[in-house]
Parts: sequence; structure tokens; C-alpha cells
Amino acid sequence: MMVDTGIQVLTAGASAPRRRSAATSDAASRYAIACEAEVLAMTEALKLQDEMPNLRSSSLVGIVAKLEMIAGADRDIGDPTDFPWPHIASVLKDLKAITGALHRSRPDRTMIRADVARYWNEATKFVMALTDESSQQNAPVS
Repeated sequence: MMVDTGIQVLTAGASAPRRRSAATSDAASRYAIACEAEVLAMTEALKLQDEMPNLRSSSLVGIVAKLEMIAGADRDIGDPTDFPWPHIASVLKDLKAITGALHRSRPDRTMIRADVARYWNEATKFVMALTDESSQQNAPVS
């Protein structure tokens, strides 16, 4: 969370004397929503990645696709020169020589826009709920 929600787990235990609401300004609110939407999208992508070992490839092209996903997922993690990454890259290169490179398809923009809208709506609900919760906590007691 980019916004100090007042929930200690989300703010690394820091206690701020003045809590900032996610809706301090329209720009801050939209930024918080965009950050949350990004988290939702990444979480969904990681769930798909976690499901990959349960899928059975029925062709060499399917195996190439799985290896592409594995090799691509580790580009930012660890040392790509350590075992097994050079070996996986070698196997991937050999398989591509046999099967040809994967056809790179791009999803239709309407699908992408629908996904973005879905993540944005979910994130908006979440950030607004945090804002409401923060407002209730900061409301004067009668």
C-alpha cells in the first residue's frame, strides 16, 4: 500500500501522528487506486504462473511456451549465469531450433481495456473502503 492506512501490518508497524486519508486529493486517490490495481493485476498473473506446473503440454510448442514463461519470470531474480538458467536457456534454444519461435500474439485492445477496468473498479472499492474506515476512526466521538 502506498497510502498510510493506519493498519500496522501494512505500514511496517510505523505509527504516524497524523494519518493521511487516501482521498486527501483527487490525484492522491487516483494514484492509490492505480497502485492497488497494479497489485491486483500482478497477483492474478502470479496465480496463472503458479498453475502452470499443473498443465500438461501436448506438443513441443507447448513445452517451449512453458520454458519461455519460466525463463521470463526469472529475468529480474537472482543471477542468470547460475545453474540452472544457462541450461534452461540452452534447452529452450534447442527446442526453438526444432519447433521454430513461438508466434507472438497480442490480445485485442478491448480485452486489455476490460481487464484494466475490472482491476480499476476493484481497486477503487478497496481504496474507498480504506478511506471510509479512516474517516470513521478519525471522526469525533459524540
